[in-house]
Amino acid sequence: MVLFFTFSHKKKKEKNGFKTKIRRNFNENRVGLHKFGGRILKTSGLRAGRAREDAQLRKIYPGGGINYKVCDVGAGVAHLTLFLANKGFTVHAVEPNDAMCKNGIKRTEEFKNVTWFEGVGEHTGQPADFFDLVTFGSSFNVCNREEALEESKRILKAGGYFACMWNHRALNDPIQKKIEDIIKSHVKEYDYGTRREDQTEVIRKSGLFTDITHFSGKVTHKVPVEDVIEGWRSHGTLERQTGDKFNSVVDEIADYLHSLGEESIAVPYETNVYMAKVIK
Repeated sequence: MVLFFTFSHKKKKEKNGFKTKIRRNFNENRVGLHKFGGRILKTSGLRAGRAREDAQLRKIYPGGGINYKVCDVGAGVAHLTLFLANKGFTVHAVEPNDAMCKNGIKRTEEFKNVTWFEGVGEHTGQPADFFDLVTFGSSFNVCNREEALEESKRILKAGGYFACMWNHRALNDPIQKKIEDIIKSHVKEYDYGTRREDQTEVIRKSGLFTDITHFSGKVTHKVPVEDVIEGWRSHGTLERQTGDKFNSVVDEIADYLHSLGEESIAVPYETNVYMAKVIK
């Protein structure tokens, strides 16, 4: 899911042999796209709660600017990359999927401060002791988390920060609850996996980071119904767990959403961000 920095504060071996493929440097226009269930959706952009977000994140990047270097791991189609680029940071976007990367490149063409690379969370191919911040926007859960933390430590400078984050649909919302009921009528033990877990313990147990902090907050977006349905049609977690029932489950979700008689629906999210300072 896409990241929206709209939160209140709640405190709560080196692998350098991977050959990196530079995707390209670029500089042209981008569109306001966001993600739902792993798919791109048109929504309103990264606007809500900007003042609070700036106050919190200024603690992490007090200076900012082009000299502040960020590695965005699992950059996908550049949701978080765009946010970081707009801050004026030097951003290395790392993504293994060709199709998503091409979309991300297109969306960030206007930014001279963004470069794309082929890589994964466990083997980014990035230089050691180089970055001020390493981010995982909805990607930390698809890595070997322990290895991804080791790799993050390797490429971070002393005093640098690791951050992983997700936008979770609010499952107590009536529409989202009905969708969950449809899914669980087909897959009783449906499970979202580690993305909805508290990441504090896995970060703490690594022994690689300190000052572990959890940020969370809520945001609601108006999303066209057809985009919501398209999002479910490319929902990898749902497809893996429903198997050959996948299309019929999504069709049932589509029938329900169409029955609401609305062109767009409000989709409430809770954003969860975990940050920690590297020990070096």
